[in-house]
Amino acid sequence: MPPRRQSEYVTRAKFDNPLLAEEKQVDLPRLHITVERTAGQNAGGTSVHVHDGDICRIGSHPSNDFVLDDPTVSRFHCRISREGAGWRIVDTDSRNGTRLDGVRVLAAELEAESLITLGDSVLRIRPAARGDARRIPVVQSFGALVGRSVAMQQLYDVLERVAASEIDVLIHGESGTGKELVASELVQRSGRADGPLVVVDCGAISPSLVESELFGHIRGAFTGADRDREGAFEAAHGGTIFLDEIGELPLELQPKLLRALEAREVRRVGQTKSTRVDVRVIAATHRDLEREVNRGIFREDLYYRLAKVSVRVPSLRDRPDDLPLLIESFLAAMESEGSAHLFSPAVISEMQRHDWPGNVRELKNYVERSVVLDEAPSPSPKNESGLRPAFKPKTEKEIDAPAGPDLSVPFRTAKEAVVEAFERAYVGPLIKLCNGNMSKASRMARMDRMHLHQLARKYGFHPTKRD
Repeated sequence: MPPRRQSEYVTRAKFDNPLLAEEKQVDLPRLHITVERTAGQNAGGTSVHVHDGDICRIGSHPSNDFVLDDPTVSRFHCRISREGAGWRIVDTDSRNGTRLDGVRVLAAELEAESLITLGDSVLRIRPAARGDARRIPVVQSFGALVGRSVAMQQLYDVLERVAASEIDVLIHGESGTGKELVASELVQRSGRADGPLVVVDCGAISPSLVESELFGHIRGAFTGADRDREGAFEAAHGGTIFLDEIGELPLELQPKLLRALEAREVRRVGQTKSTRVDVRVIAATHRDLEREVNRGIFREDLYYRLAKVSVRVPSLRDRPDDLPLLIESFLAAMESEGSAHLFSPAVISEMQRHDWPGNVRELKNYVERSVVLDEAPSPSPKNESGLRPAFKPKTEKEIDAPAGPDLSVPFRTAKEAVVEAFERAYVGPLIKLCNGNMSKASRMARMDRMHLHQLARKYGFHPTKRD
């Protein structure tokens, strides 16, 4: 990922579409949180707090957006996020559960005012009324990042404040949202812009080689180590190291990474002497690390060390209004502005109903394919892609119609046939989309790589590219 102003996803361009006229300012989502009862040190009276942003993480860990000093509250207890025009609360595998108005929930929509119970603490949550929020100016892009939605404006606001610092950053986001672009923009705006940028994809390296990749090795340290080799940390000295998909790092190696981050010293495999390194660390993941910390899958101390600042990149389905701007930017990058007629208001309206599970990467591929074919096919094919089709309201006749299972066969047989048909329709196009790269495919599908290999063998889909 070399520093760049133009990217594989988007590029800065002039947009003359009248529908994209600039707005002056936008309101950031805001929550009013009232602590009505807590078992911690703050017990003995109510207190009111204000949180700006579309995601509010609540728990006893100091890295949360809202911290409760209560022993009955889990480290990362729950998360409240803005979805569309409403708010949603999600329990992140907490120890004592999350209750909404007295009812235990795993995930639920919040009303205009809601009472939530976390362990022995009670919070009253009230989303801010219109006009009662912090306002920030609207811009169309932040370097290679493009978007005018509220979610993107909030992201730009955070990146602007973080970029010039030396602080370590953890970037969250689904596959295809552009986490590497965020890292690139942070590097280009930092004092280390002229230094080396070393990228390590923790999900694409064999677990047995991760330590050598990060810290290096000396000759004879293990079978095949025929020469001394510096690791990524040493190579990034004076610059930045980008640890992509940090959630894939094996648990047994996490303490070694923690020591390197804390001491800024690394020791090559097979060596006893440590080497000082001067690096800034930017990490990224598509995993819910807060949930994995609660499960004991990811070390709490490592998470805290990485997430000095936590940045979340919104998914494309959370910012459908950015589609016209992104399409124009892709066409400009391809020098295909003459194909803009393919994306009529009706086509864009259908695209905005699609979920885009592959996010901006999927959208870019769709635009390129449309330009080559000189037509914009439905972004929600019915059969082979495995993607969720765009929403279409059902008629009363369709609602009343039977689903059509074959009742002449046993339930178990019918179910297995449906599951196999889905697996075949999903796995084949997935492997093809990732050009046979099974590591990439497993990350995109959020499934175990070995299970994906088993399904591929089962249905005769052979990777064309070695992992």
